Amino acid sequence: MDKNTIKIRLMEDEDFNAVVRIDEQVLKVSRPEYYEQKFERLFKSGEYLPTSLVAQDENQTIVGFIMGELYIGEYGISREGAAIDTVGVDPHYQRRGIGEKLMNEFLDHLKQLGVKKVNTLVDKNDTRMMLYFDSNNFSPSKAVINLERSI
Repeated sequence: MDKNTIKIRLMEDEDFNAVVRIDEQVLKVSRPEYYEQKFERLFKSGEYLPTSLVAQDENQTIVGFIMGELYIGEYGISREGAAIDTVGVDPHYQRRGIGEKLMNEFLDHLKQLGVKKVNTLVDKNDTRMMLYFDSNNFSPSKAVINLERSI
């Protein structure tokens, strides 16, 4: 199997179990509540344009996903921007170009929607994700600084 046999399509509500399965395999922790909230907003609220994608192998098995949202003016950021908030590729399918293919399709889809800039947040200690985004031409933002406060 190579990345040319992988099909990318818009995520559907029925993809929930596969997304949770992949996320658990990657992170070694189950987070169905996180995805219940995300899928509720994405598929039941009617407030978001479809932007999230899944990757399927030749057997129609979901082997990866990328999730994000368009900005709708939050914090003074126009709709010309979007964010990636969750990415996952089944560990058995990693290092085969699937993550790159998902990213390229995601960015092409957003470009068609008029998006000009895509942001994401990454833990600076997560070298795998830092390398993934770096290899996909992401760089530290010069416009936005992430501020935090311990309480």
